[in-house]
Amino acid sequence: MRGLRDKGVLISGASSGLGKAAARRFLEEGARVFFCGHEAQGVEQTIVELSPLGPISGIVSDVSREEQVAQLIAAAEAFLGRIDVLCNNAGIAWEEDFLTTTPEHWDRILAVNLRGMFLVAQAVAQRMVAQGTRGVITNMASKNGLAAEVRYAHYNASKGGVVLLSKTMALELGPLGIRVNALCPGYIQTPLSESIDSPEFVAHYVSHIPLGRVGKPEDIASVYAFLASDDAAFIHGAEILVDGGQLAQ
Repeated sequence: MRGLRDKGVLISGASSGLGKAAARRFLEEGARVFFCGHEAQGVEQTIVELSPLGPISGIVSDVSREEQVAQLIAAAEAFLGRIDVLCNNAGIAWEEDFLTTTPEHWDRILAVNLRGMFLVAQAVAQRMVAQGTRGVITNMASKNGLAAEVRYAHYNASKGGVVLLSKTMALELGPLGIRVNALCPGYIQTPLSESIDSPEFVAHYVSHIPLGRVGKPEDIASVYAFLASDDAAFIHGAEILVDGGQLAQ
């Protein structure tokens, strides 16, 4: 990808799954990476595993809490020098019926997936404007932000919010030199999805995907890298669907 070498990349939620794959890809492209995760062991393991590829560091952070987001941004700036790219990736999910969803679960998913998305994006955008340099922000949405799925009312609502948050950011930040897009994966096999879904469910799900397989974290990491690169210089305010053709049906 053009234009990624030596860029400072911040990735939220990169101690496993999609974020970790993105960190690996950016390091392979010659970028420098700072990230956060939700628990210390995962952060430490990611640093040890990926540090042979290039400069990487990270901290534990809860993106739904303002004071921890402030600490994350300060630590990222100290390590990277400046933040050129944000992969706003942190998110959680639970599967449960709408009729039995608890307010506590609703609040937690909205807190991480939508409030956290806003807090990190706003803080980074403020730094980018203060730097006086161009930047790229990619917010992690989902195909569930474009079409509903049963037993995921809170998750669907949070990701629908991310899509429109991203479009609004694009309208306001584009004139300031900051490109913003929403990345909308379909079913990707990650530790999070494996903790929720049985092998039988996955096999049934694949029957609805025209490409005949579920996605891999690397499928999403490559799109993160592309959207951050100069090759995507005119892609702005878009929701980029990466689902193997599922929603085309």
